[in-house]
Amino acid sequence: MGKHQKDLTIEKLMKKIKSYITDSDELNVIEEAYNFASIKHFGQKRLTGEDYIIHPLNVAYILTRISADYETLSAALLHDVVEDCNVSIEEIEEKFGHNISILVDGVTKINKLNLSGTTEALINNQRKILVGLSEDVRVIIIKLADRLNNMQTLFVHSEKKQKATARETLDILTPIADRLGINSIKQDLEEYCLRYLKPLEYYDIVEKLNATKAERDNSVAKMIENVSDLLNKHDIKHEIKGRSKSIYSIYKKLEKGKRFSDIYDLLALRILVDTEQDCYQALGIIHSKFRPKPKRFKDYIAMPKTNMYQSLHTTVFGVDGQLYEIQIRTYEMDRVAEYGIASHWSYKEKGSVKAVMQNEMEQKLQFFRAIMDLKREQDNPADFVNTVKQEVFQNTIYVFTPLGDVIELPSGSTPIDFAYKVHSNVGDKATGAIVNSQIVPLDYELKSDDIVKIITNNNSVGPSREWLNIVKTTQAKNKIKAFFNRVNKEENIKKGEDILSKELRRQKISNDEFFADEKLKKLFADLKFNSLNELYGNLGSGKISITSVMDTYLKKEVSKEDKILEKATKGSQKQNASNSLVGVAGIDDIKINLASCCNPVPGDRIVGYITKGYGVTVHRMVCPNVASLDERLIEVNWNTDSSKLPTNILVRSSSDNSSLINIISKAANNDIPVRRFNSHKSKEDEAIEMTVLVDNKEQLIKLMNDIKMISEVTDVERLIK
Repeated sequence: MGKHQKDLTIEKLMKKIKSYITDSDELNVIEEAYNFASIKHFGQKRLTGEDYIIHPLNVAYILTRISADYETLSAALLHDVVEDCNVSIEEIEEKFGHNISILVDGVTKINKLNLSGTTEALINNQRKILVGLSEDVRVIIIKLADRLNNMQTLFVHSEKKQKATARETLDILTPIADRLGINSIKQDLEEYCLRYLKPLEYYDIVEKLNATKAERDNSVAKMIENVSDLLNKHDIKHEIKGRSKSIYSIYKKLEKGKRFSDIYDLLALRILVDTEQDCYQALGIIHSKFRPKPKRFKDYIAMPKTNMYQSLHTTVFGVDGQLYEIQIRTYEMDRVAEYGIASHWSYKEKGSVKAVMQNEMEQKLQFFRAIMDLKREQDNPADFVNTVKQEVFQNTIYVFTPLGDVIELPSGSTPIDFAYKVHSNVGDKATGAIVNSQIVPLDYELKSDDIVKIITNNNSVGPSREWLNIVKTTQAKNKIKAFFNRVNKEENIKKGEDILSKELRRQKISNDEFFADEKLKKLFADLKFNSLNELYGNLGSGKISITSVMDTYLKKEVSKEDKILEKATKGSQKQNASNSLVGVAGIDDIKINLASCCNPVPGDRIVGYITKGYGVTVHRMVCPNVASLDERLIEVNWNTDSSKLPTNILVRSSSDNSSLINIISKAANNDIPVRRFNSHKSKEDEAIEMTVLVDNKEQLIKLMNDIKMISEVTDVERLIK
């Protein structure tokens, strides 16, 4: 396990870097980054008592283990200057260029996030981390190295802080390291997490490993000698080493009920050869001499893991009757197994490091496509939670196309998920599925190793809305929604065209007159539209009325506020709180009043408060105004008769002139009159207080959910005054 280098200097770091970076200009940039960081951090100390600069030096040193490029190393040295030294990103860009400033900015943003807890804030922070991968994967690699060094010095913190940091690392960062295939950093992170989360179990395993070390080393040395002689006889060039044992993986196996003596990879070899062909030859030769244990063979060369890992795994009965787990791989496969996506640092001849790594990530790490889709389509947090929990950090299945390509899907996926993973067109035109040569329904639950063929029909009208209830992946859901959004858009354009055409005939305005270039340009400018289709679409969807369009065209001065008020105050304005709406157990004739502080509506959990000379006032159970009262509270219930009641909601949105129109439109679509609204603008956002008239809580929740779907709306809540 890598250790914190207390006496690390720039000279030691540069010596390590020069073992694989030889370009003098690149080396100069790294030294300049160190000098800049050293000056900016001067006088700052860490809790360990060390000069602060030791931390960025260690982060860069960790990154040399995976042969990081000069931009990543420079950013690692600079990664805390913006947060801790009042340096601006603009200054970093001016001194070190755009690429390094992007990396420093990315790490700074992630470091500001609180990754602990289960709140919506955590979910959104996870979103930012994962979406960061789609912008430049090197940001996350620096973050992993930064966290590893912080774990190495975690002993200076309180036990509570140690456990919180370890839990956060295990929950969020190690799965990312695993998905990126960066095994060398992942293993160290896991071991530190175990040390702080389960110290007794950790030190118990360490003691047992130490107690059996001499015996194991002796057995492994004998086995290496035997296998090496065998491969030499068959002229296979190779290198064999005893494999390091992951304490965390041993802990996971013990947790599943295995005995320490039954864990096969305590005795483990790794054989490195030159070519893929040599891997299979070596395997055959070893199996001819040492009997393999049934069901323990895995071929990750023919079927690589999605984090690019390739190797042959076998467990054999070796010398002294012991079980040995053996991995056989090429030197190139070994590099990828340790560095994962970071193994592409050296592929400069194929383009920039960033471009190659991003492309590889998108191809190999299929689950990130869903994350990137979410980013592009700005889906709601609930969809993102589903993606993170079920598609990123949960069980995965691997199925095959008829040509043998591996497709990664979350457990429980259907042929429709598979179809959209292959291509949008395959999903949209899917009419059936064949799994392992058998026709299956489209809601069939796929299993690992299934061979899936999708039956398509070019004349298909598209996906069914029912599919949204069947599919498992966010990617499939987004693509089905996108299809219907396109269809709805086309329908709205057609509808809007008809509305305008009828109005022009009614007002006896000719097409030539209305569609004259200058007049149309003026109309678009006034309405803030860019095209005729945009005008039609907004008309067809009800976002703008034909009256507004014609008033603007004919220059009738009607203010937007007047239009909103007119629309908002349409419908029933009945005063409520009739005695028939709420019943009081055992009392027939009593005056009932609905509290104006919390505005209860049918469906809310309610309680009555006996007011002297004023009857019973009905509050919502959650209203703070009744929280401290108990003597004069009385049980009340809603009667079945329904009539519209006022209640208050608060909508927060980005300052956008169209948000109020859209909100009122949603209320109108739900047949909910708006009695009153009040808008407060600030630099950050706009807060709109509204009194709406609803039949019951269910109708109110539907309205609030509809309003949440408006792109500029950031939050909707019920108000208690």
